[in-house]
Amino acid sequence: MATVRFDKATRIYPGNDKPSVDQLDLEIGDGEFLVLVGPSGCGKSTSLRMLAGLEEVNDGKIWIGDRDVTHMSPKDRDVAMVFQNYALYPHMTVAENMGFALKIAGVDKSEIKTRVADAAKILDLTEYLERKPKALSGGQRQRVAMGRAIVRSPQVFLMDEPLSNLDAKLRVQTRTQIASLQRRLGVTTVYVTHDQVEAMTMGDRVAVLDKGVLQQVDTPRKMYDHPANLFVAGFIGSPAMNLIHVPVDEGGVTFRSGLHIPIERERLAKLDGEVVVGVRPEDLEPAAEHEGLPVTVEVVEELGADAYVYGTPMEGRTDLEQGVPKPFIARTDGRTPPAKGSTVYFKPKADHVHVFDPATGERLTD
Repeated sequence: MATVRFDKATRIYPGNDKPSVDQLDLEIGDGEFLVLVGPSGCGKSTSLRMLAGLEEVNDGKIWIGDRDVTHMSPKDRDVAMVFQNYALYPHMTVAENMGFALKIAGVDKSEIKTRVADAAKILDLTEYLERKPKALSGGQRQRVAMGRAIVRSPQVFLMDEPLSNLDAKLRVQTRTQIASLQRRLGVTTVYVTHDQVEAMTMGDRVAVLDKGVLQQVDTPRKMYDHPANLFVAGFIGSPAMNLIHVPVDEGGVTFRSGLHIPIERERLAKLDGEVVVGVRPEDLEPAAEHEGLPVTVEVVEELGADAYVYGTPMEGRTDLEQGVPKPFIARTDGRTPPAKGSTVYFKPKADHVHVFDPATGERLTD
């Protein structure tokens, strides 16, 4: 096992002006499960491939333990990678697939058999060792790919969206198995996904990237409660945080309904007329008229115990998504949801309001 460190690591693809990964500074602890997450094209898979040695590092360095592996070949880095598409040999049995890398490395046959048997027991694959991949389900094939990585006893596991090919139910089941397995083995793991639910449920820490730049790295709870900027606030959370542009007044912002949010004076001086107020759907509660933010209800999603109300705020404007204002979302009692077309009032719970600078995206509240 080992630590992993990206030291201002940069990757610029030939023909591109902008880096795909821009001076990534990130340290991953020994035995830690770190998830790299972000939208398509944010640089997360490129970062993983740089660590694996599959992509060139144009500037900066990458360390595994006390070794500078920046220009080291993939086979010398002591890492094992699990891909999205399993990459199993169809003509080999499960046991042969799992032990193939060891065979190539010249490991003794009895040692290979022992390691494969141990990994199969951990992954509940013992009864499938003589089967070919075509006789397995998608989830079983993914476990074989995991087993192939485990038998190598690497210092670092690298996982590139390993659950993307599974159906929704199997994805939930398998992500639990992977997280449990990693904690049992204690191997440093870097896991890439575009699914922020996976990131929040699996990682010890989560690193959010956007356009090749690291936006925030923190525990899932801290990132959810204290997003560092507007991008993280809008990306982490399902449904997403409500973000409303509101004019600044003396001492903070005040909605026409009378709802007031204080902001420190020195931070107000940096602002240019307005701020972005953020509040999560579950942190809104019904309010009396003139005591909350009025919202016109457009859609109600009934989920049993809860319901999500989608609407348009009657004061302040929401961010745009593909040129269209994003809906305002509130979680309400699923047994007594408001009617479509009605006007309802919501106020945020105390200490659950986030304020951001619209120009820089910087968080303004503690």
